[in-house]
Amino acid sequence: MGYQEVYDSWKSDPEGFWMDAAEAIDWDRKPTKALTETGADLYEWFADGLTNTCWNAVDRHVEAGRGGQVAIIHDSPITGTLHKITYAELRNRVARLAGALRAKGVEKGDRVIIYMPMVPEALEAMLACARLGAIHSVVFGGFAANELAVRIDDAKPKAIIAASCGLEPGRVVKYKPLLDGAIELAAHKPDFCVIFQREQDVAHLEDGRDVDWHGFQYGVEPADCVPVEGNHPAYILYTSGTTGQPKGVVRHTGGHLVALNWTMKNIYNVDPGDVFWAASDVGWVVGHSYICYAPLIHGNTTIVFEGKPVGTPDAGTFWRVISEHKVRSFFTAPTAFRAVKREDPKGTFVEKYDLSGLRAIYLAGERADPDTIEWAQNVTGKPIYDHWWQTETGWTIAGNPAGIEALPVKMGSPSVPMPGYDVQILDEAGNPMPPGELGAIAVKLPLPPGTLPTLWNAEDRFRKSYLTTFPGYYETGDAGIVDDDGYLYIMARTDDVINVAGHRLSTGGMEEVLASHPDVAECAVIGVTDQLKGQLPMGFVCLTTGVNRPHDEITAECVKLVRDKIGPVAAFKLCAVVDRLPKTRSGKILRATMVKIADSEDFKMPATIDDPAILDEIKIALQGMGYAKG
Repeated sequence: MGYQEVYDSWKSDPEGFWMDAAEAIDWDRKPTKALTETGADLYEWFADGLTNTCWNAVDRHVEAGRGGQVAIIHDSPITGTLHKITYAELRNRVARLAGALRAKGVEKGDRVIIYMPMVPEALEAMLACARLGAIHSVVFGGFAANELAVRIDDAKPKAIIAASCGLEPGRVVKYKPLLDGAIELAAHKPDFCVIFQREQDVAHLEDGRDVDWHGFQYGVEPADCVPVEGNHPAYILYTSGTTGQPKGVVRHTGGHLVALNWTMKNIYNVDPGDVFWAASDVGWVVGHSYICYAPLIHGNTTIVFEGKPVGTPDAGTFWRVISEHKVRSFFTAPTAFRAVKREDPKGTFVEKYDLSGLRAIYLAGERADPDTIEWAQNVTGKPIYDHWWQTETGWTIAGNPAGIEALPVKMGSPSVPMPGYDVQILDEAGNPMPPGELGAIAVKLPLPPGTLPTLWNAEDRFRKSYLTTFPGYYETGDAGIVDDDGYLYIMARTDDVINVAGHRLSTGGMEEVLASHPDVAECAVIGVTDQLKGQLPMGFVCLTTGVNRPHDEITAECVKLVRDKIGPVAAFKLCAVVDRLPKTRSGKILRATMVKIADSEDFKMPATIDDPAILDEIKIALQGMGYAKG
């Protein structure tokens, strides 16, 4: 069957389509039906089934006689080490860690926060939680103490599993002081913390609270897999909210297993035993779905890569890893390729390595510009497939289903909707738009398995964030068009979340931080186009009357404040002092207009602007930072 037949077969019988896909998963009790509606526009998948994620990702492959296959390759150019773990070894390691957690009181339904770098132990921690039916919440290691504290107070974890440090090229990032600071700030205190000590920084352990990763596992009884209901939460993953308060995206177990397993062959075109590499981080959704869970559930070998696209040691590191480990399908962000392209525009490093085993390269994380796609195609000679999805969905909304049928690539489009997603372009009133017309991208409910059923302890916020604008639809927050062939084009965000190197960050959250500076009376943060990172945040601050300190001093303090409160991941370096911000008469800051000026785009003078002269002042400030060149 080709793509259209598969998509049509889903549309004509969604229940049968997903029940058939569920046959590929091991169930302790098979579900009697795929979809359950639990209330107005709320849905659950495979709710009455019983299963275990860790069993499906690890044990069943060992039981099927494939224990000797490599499950995880840890490739760390930063430490110069390579480590391979077979499925049988992974089962033993995870069962022992789960047993140690259970011995300290972690049970089904308990939350565990994981604060780890790119080491196999991060995946083992995730799988050990899944083995017990505990709900993990992985927090990216680059986040600052107060961001971690917010997540501790929301998830209320019984335990936190962390490493002593993470490693960046040329520096050690100490995690333990950040963890200690977060626990001090948080109202909720975990019962205990497990610390994985790395030799690059051995951390102090707090008596009575902190236990050593290896020490606390000594002599424990390994844990068996605990069957959980299909609608039992597998994990919580926090994503930026427009208010600066993170949203805890929930992933249910049954749908997560079924959907992710389906994607590995149908979208990424790999078979069990093939090596799959997603060059991301476990702290982001790509790391959850395509470093840890999907490849292991499907019986692939996954790569945990601790390095950068350039500088560890050079712009050839991607090609080395692909060649050395015989990677079949490779998934990365356009940002990474932009960095490689800047260092090696002619692709000379590619010639040093054998990429004959690589079938295709998949891009996601932000919009893939045609220049980057064409460059990657030219230097590798491989198909480059852009695809589009979100933290909330957990897997592809629109992509090129290479395992079903490799469709023609259209530059600027992530191709077509996947089965499960009825994608519509709507006007402001919620009416479908004709092909080629720009509108809000929405998905007709119900969303497919593996997508978010709700937000953690925030059903009202879930409804308000996603279901209220267009009744009967999930609002993606993106705007775009569909062409006559059904190809989707993502044109812009419809809210104030910006995309920095594939990381969605809230400008509203950054504004909250800037506003806390004692000399700042008012501020705005916008996302400006950046060739390398996609977007960069830029701050504008208006000073409190009477402040006459040097502006350079104040902007430097503002930059430090954002880096301290949100973390280096925000890439906040651009900040200017201005007298006033452009606003509507009702007091709304004209951020979209500021973005157009910064990006040297034509713009229409907003009819509701309070004082057009302010835009000239903004343009001068932008030019001082190297923008608004037109």
